[in-house]
Amino acid sequence: MDAFFAAIEQHDHPEYRGKPVIVGADPKAGKGRGVVSTCSYEARKYGIHSAMPISHAWKKCPQGIYVFPRGQRYGQVSRQIMKILNEYSPDVEQLSIDEAFLDISSTYKFYGTPRQTGEKIKAHIKAETCLTASVGIAPSKFIAKIASDLEKPDGLVIVEPDNVIDFLSPLDISRMWGVGEKTLVHMNNLGIKTIGDLASRSEKDACDLFGKSGLHFWQLARGIDKRTIGGHVAAKSISKEITFETDKDSDPELINILLYLCNELTREMRKKTYRGKCVTLKIRLADFSTFTRSRSFTDWVNSSTQIFAQVQEMFTQFDRNRQKVRLLGVSVSNLEKGESQLDLFAHEIHQRDKIDVVLDKIRERFGEKSITRASILQTDYDSDWIRD
Repeated sequence: MDAFFAAIEQHDHPEYRGKPVIVGADPKAGKGRGVVSTCSYEARKYGIHSAMPISHAWKKCPQGIYVFPRGQRYGQVSRQIMKILNEYSPDVEQLSIDEAFLDISSTYKFYGTPRQTGEKIKAHIKAETCLTASVGIAPSKFIAKIASDLEKPDGLVIVEPDNVIDFLSPLDISRMWGVGEKTLVHMNNLGIKTIGDLASRSEKDACDLFGKSGLHFWQLARGIDKRTIGGHVAAKSISKEITFETDKDSDPELINILLYLCNELTREMRKKTYRGKCVTLKIRLADFSTFTRSRSFTDWVNSSTQIFAQVQEMFTQFDRNRQKVRLLGVSVSNLEKGESQLDLFAHEIHQRDKIDVVLDKIRERFGEKSITRASILQTDYDSDWIRD
């Protein structure tokens, strides 16, 4: 989908159309904290992009329309779009709230050609939602993903099987899946500016230069991607983080905030029947320096007690050199789907783990704010926290 959140806001508020719309935290006249979630194409002309600090966005475009995200509304439209996609193929893999892969190899003939199928899907989505989608059609997921980005908004790009190498070669290496900021700098220093530059290297050279990722990069650069459409993809991690309106330095308060994050995170895990084996603590200090610390479990967990114990220990051992804290986050990765092993009446279960189950049941029946832990009430988290 094209600028999905911002496009929904422009649809729901006709007065926003044709104007720069920025979805994210409150900019507070350039003094706000938090980040841009997404923005309209009108806002992108000012150099605004997702994940940009909201204060920077304000400096670039103070006349923009700044709105808070409406997750429930975006989810409603997403479900509507995914329902449409399932009408065109039995093989749909939802990648995110606004993006999906379809395998149309066995269905496109019902609509004519692959191009006509793409046009039909785009027209159907627009008719149902009044929003535009961009489509990439190619022999593999990697190339289709790149193609879908090239002519946004409202684009349709087709890459024929015999044109894969010519299509990929001139593209900037930053479009390669898995190439982050550090890898991009490393590649550029080696003279690898385009995907074609990498494809011209030998397989051994790529592996020597980039280790375990080398073979993956080299194969993609040559158009080799044998992944199939896998239906619903399980999340790789679940995270919760908070940016503070004012930097904090009280350890007891920060620890209570971490307890709150762990409670919220594990409650979502239990609701989605996820368990994980790795917990990560994220700390951003007042000078914007950001640090992560991780611990692994021997067993699958979704217990707030177990996860908070590790998070608290990592936080206590972290030396922030008397700097105040701007952001805290907790994530759990290495996930598996499966019902929790907690049994409310099992004698071997820790008392606090039983409490997790009781709290979940009370909230499910009486609402999200019906009950919480007394220790969390010591911190006025509703007044000066920005949930990212």
